[in-house]
Formats: sequence, C-alpha cells, structure tokens
Amino acid sequence: MVLEESVVHDVRLSSVGPGRATGSDVFHNPGGLDLAMKLHYLRVVYFFDSEAAQDLTIMKIKDGMFTLFNHYFITCGRFRRSDSGRPLIKCNDCGARFIEAKCNKTLDEWLAMKDWPLYKLLVSHQVIGPELSFSPPVLFQVTKFKCGGISLGLSWAHVLGDPLSASEFINSWGLILKNMGLKMLFNIPRSIPTPGQPGPEKDPVSAKRIDPVGDHWIPANNKKMETFSFHLTSSQLNYLQAQIWGTSLDQTPPFESLCAMIWRCMARIRPGSEPKTVTVCRSNPYKRGNHIIGNNQVICKVDAASESSILDTDLTVLASMLVDQGVDERKQIEEAVERDQGVSDFFVYGVNLTFLDLQETNVYDLQLKGHTPKFVYYTLQGVGDEGVVLVYPLPKGSMENGVDGKFLTMIFPEDEMVKLKSELKIIGLLLENN
Repeated sequence: MVLEESVVHDVRLSSVGPGRATGSDVFHNPGGLDLAMKLHYLRVVYFFDSEAAQDLTIMKIKDGMFTLFNHYFITCGRFRRSDSGRPLIKCNDCGARFIEAKCNKTLDEWLAMKDWPLYKLLVSHQVIGPELSFSPPVLFQVTKFKCGGISLGLSWAHVLGDPLSASEFINSWGLILKNMGLKMLFNIPRSIPTPGQPGPEKDPVSAKRIDPVGDHWIPANNKKMETFSFHLTSSQLNYLQAQIWGTSLDQTPPFESLCAMIWRCMARIRPGSEPKTVTVCRSNPYKRGNHIIGNNQVICKVDAASESSILDTDLTVLASMLVDQGVDERKQIEEAVERDQGVSDFFVYGVNLTFLDLQETNVYDLQLKGHTPKFVYYTLQGVGDEGVVLVYPLPKGSMENGVDGKFLTMIFPEDEMVKLKSELKIIGLLLENN
C-alpha cells in the first residue's frame, strides 16, 4: 500500500485569472441543462514526458493562462444566487485555483502502478460549496515527477460545460503556449433564460430530482463508490466484435458493443433489479452558437422494457438498441429544471446505469512543444449509485485494422465492483494484467 502523503508532496496554492479586467456587474446565467449537471465534476489528468515538459516553467504555464482566461473569464467567476435562489456566476475575475506539487516517482513508475484511487493526488477533488463565493469552478494542478515529466490535472465543474467544453478549454491553452492565436470569440455571458412553454409535469428518466443540497454541490450516495480503470487493445476489440457479430457486415461500433456487454454483466450481478433503462451521453459539436462553454452533450435514455430479461437478450439486440433506440431527453431535462426556475437540485450520471462516450472530445489534442500526452486519464465525481462507465481512446498509435484501443473508467458501488470485475474476466473484457 502506497502512503499517499509521501508520494505527492510540497503542495503550493495560488490563483490565476484573466490578464485584463472583465468589468463590473457582469453575470453569467447557466441554462437549465447546465444546472442539471451542477452536482457533477469532471477530473482529467494529462501526462507528459520530460522532453515535452523541458523548459516549461510555472511562469510560462501561468502566462498562457492569463491569456486563456481573457476568453474564458466566466470560468474565473464565483457562484451566487439570485433573489429567487437560482445559481448564477458573478464574473469577478477571482480566478482559478492553481496547485503546484512534486511526486517522488518517475512518470513510468506512476503509470505502471495502475493505482487508480491514487490519481486523486494529481487533480483536485474540491467541490463547489458550502461557501459559494469562495469556491472556484476550475482548479489546475501541475505535478512534477522526479524524471522531469509532469502531469496537468484539470478539475472542471460540470455546470460550466460538458466534456467537450473542458477539452477545448485546455487545448486552447496549449495553442497559446505555441504562440498560436485563438480563433474564437470571447465568451458572451448568458442572460436569464426566457421562460418557455411549460413542459409536462413528469420528470425525465435520465435526470433525477433530489432533496435540496443547499450550497454544497455534491449528491449523497447510499453506497460507497469505487473507481476502476482498464484498457482494451485494438486486437481485443476486434476479437470481441467477432464474438458478438461473427462475419456480419452490420456491426455496431465498438462503443455500443462494449456497452452492451457491460449492460448484461450488470444485469447478472443485480438479480431481481436488472437495469432495463440506461443512459448514454456523448458530445454534440453543433449548436453551441456564440458560447464557447456550456452543456450541450446529447443525453439519451435507452429503454429495454420490451425485453423480458436483459440477461436473455442477445448482445446484438442490446448493441443495436444503443445505436438506434436512444431518445434524447435534453429538452425534457431543461424543462424540468426551469419549472422551478433553476432552484431544484438534479443529477444525471448514475441515475440509471450510464455510459459516457468521450471518443469525440479531442482527448489527445493538447500539445506541449509538439508532443501529445503519453496518457490521459478521465474520471467523474458526483456519480449516483447506478454507476457510470467512461469510454475514451488510448493514445494515438494504438490503431490496428482500423480500430482504436479504448480506455474505460468505471465507477460503481464497492460491493458491485468486485462482482463486475469477475464478470468482465469471464467474458474476456478484463485480462489478468489489468
């Protein structure tokens, strides 16, 4: 067992904000979909070797951020509540929290450990609240390994925007370091949403209203949650596709095939309460308009209630349902949030068994001195008891026969995770060395 306090040490805190003042009385009003995600947090860690990190000083990192936050000044604000109780961001340039740390291991040693709970030492797990005015929605951690490599940990409050927004944010910082101008508008703060036609009173299936959490934005779990991650090579994926589809030319993409297999595994370890409905979330690069951040990801429910049993349903059927039968619930989620003027508390990840597709979020586009990350790690905080599976690419160069390798991060109740690992080994998804 690794002693956490001895691994990452010499932690220093500071703040970094826009290079120029935003002005007074500037407010950003998150939309209904943003507020539905406010109890979730995206944590991303980028690993770069010593060649990429050479001559990258803390001052150079911060200088790039001064320019970045001129565009992303909203992320440097702090949450307040309007007279009605609706959360909003006062764009007061309070800045993002900046964390510096050192690690007593080399980059290769760290990656070889595969000690996923330890990754929390490389990225802040601070949440918003209980004092809104002192809680930064963005925190950035730079950890230096003893070999000269570094990790960059981004803590991103999901209320700001979806995973694609977070990815574009950090990738834009990389462009600034390369002295490339940002081809984007300055983010325009949103005004208070105009009330639309009242929607149906029934809440959507993909989002759940919960008891008020007040100003401490994190959902309560009934069970202790565990995180586990593993990779799948392109050879494994090709083999698994062949196992499900044989020689059929009508195969679903690997993502849906993977999700179908995990869906059936969860049905096996939840006898009597197998998940008949799942949620699939994925990036939507369209319809962002003038907003460079915001939650616009597609959130689909997939209902298999017509099937008598998930366990007895063919994997080809489940995979095809994930492709063809998803119902986008974004509009219903927004309407549910707006019925209470944005005051009620909701969550999305883990309401149902949730699959988060991060394959189109430009995971490996951040560059330092022309080098892409050696590895990128994604996880979530604030996941409900039904659990979530994140799927994203392995580093470029892992493609074989037209198929990329994948990396999976799973967050489930602790008592279920042991059973799930066993099921994944039985079906060949999880190898002994993972």
